[in-house]
Amino acid sequence: MPEPVQTYKNHAQVIPLYHYVAFPILAANFFWSAWTAIQTPGAGTVIAAATAFALIVMFFFARIFALKVQDRVIRLEMRLRLRELLPAALHPRIADFTPGQLVALRFATDAELPELAQQVLRDGITDKKAIKQMIKVWNPDHLRA
Repeated sequence: MPEPVQTYKNHAQVIPLYHYVAFPILAANFFWSAWTAIQTPGAGTVIAAATAFALIVMFFFARIFALKVQDRVIRLEMRLRLRELLPAALHPRIADFTPGQLVALRFATDAELPELAQQVLRDGITDKKAIKQMIKVWNPDHLRA
């Protein structure tokens, strides 16, 4: 099945089983365990509530860790892309890009990237949303976490 056309409006990654099934189950388990621990205090119920809380913490950190690794890979990929596409005079400025700027710029096509990158540096634009909205032709990223 072909991937749907990706745009700024639909590029956010939502995994239905992760976001709409796993999290509600973990949240319900936590609230049930906490309620049980309050109603029937004891070592077993408190440990069950603490474990349920730890599962929710793990749920969020699993997502955060995956996104951090993805951002590191994007940073490397974009630095290589910029080295290929920017004029040689701007190569020393590649290190000036923040990780957030690089993450946002990854959606620009090769034709659009040099001019957009120069504008981001020149104007000091750091807002990822603003940078993404400046992109005229969206370069989809279907491999994101």
